[in-house]
Amino acid sequence: MKLKGITDVFFDLDHTLWDFDRNSALTFQKIFKINNLNVDYNKFLREYVPINQNYWKLFREGKVEKEALRFGRLNDAFNAIHFSVNPDVIQKLSNDYIEHLSSFNYLFDNTIAILDYLNPNFNLHIITNGFDKVQQKKIENSKISTYFKTVTNSEMVGVKKPDPKIFYHAIQLAGTTVEQSVMIGDNFEADILGAHNIGMEAIYINATDKTKRENHKRINDLIDLKQFL
Repeated sequence: MKLKGITDVFFDLDHTLWDFDRNSALTFQKIFKINNLNVDYNKFLREYVPINQNYWKLFREGKVEKEALRFGRLNDAFNAIHFSVNPDVIQKLSNDYIEHLSSFNYLFDNTIAILDYLNPNFNLHIITNGFDKVQQKKIENSKISTYFKTVTNSEMVGVKKPDPKIFYHAIQLAGTTVEQSVMIGDNFEADILGAHNIGMEAIYINATDKTKRENHKRINDLIDLKQFL
């Protein structure tokens, strides 16, 4: 069923449009080679991915700062695979990761197709918890910047999704209203509940979450947005 009265569509970036896991994995391959680090790449990633997700949850909740996130997720992953790395090397890897992450810019299937479909009839925007300079590079290097009228990030506002302030800031920046807006994202807590908490429509995109999300609009692929918009 089509949503009525929507003029503005807000997207999350990582894991929604920008294929974070794929680009991140390629970045680790690159920086391990740069730093001559002979580590089992697949073994590292198996530990790193859930550790990174947990650090981002703590970051959203204000329990860790940016630098602690960047260092801790690597340090904990190396400890989990019992691979000894000097703290100075971990710090360099952390910096190299941020520097090279936006050099890989795979988007999810149908990202361009759905942006082309929506662009003529809706104002498109981004709300992201990612860091300002990194996120901007991702958007520019993946060649999707021209689609979006505004980009709101957590560093700009000083709070992170699901805090209502970041949603209100994005809506004000876009010059629209809650009633005319819809949020699309992969994180149920940050994107979907965050939007619903201010009375904003939301569409959950996540093919891997097997939890039943009753009374919530849900899709598995971006192209399926056509049923709502």
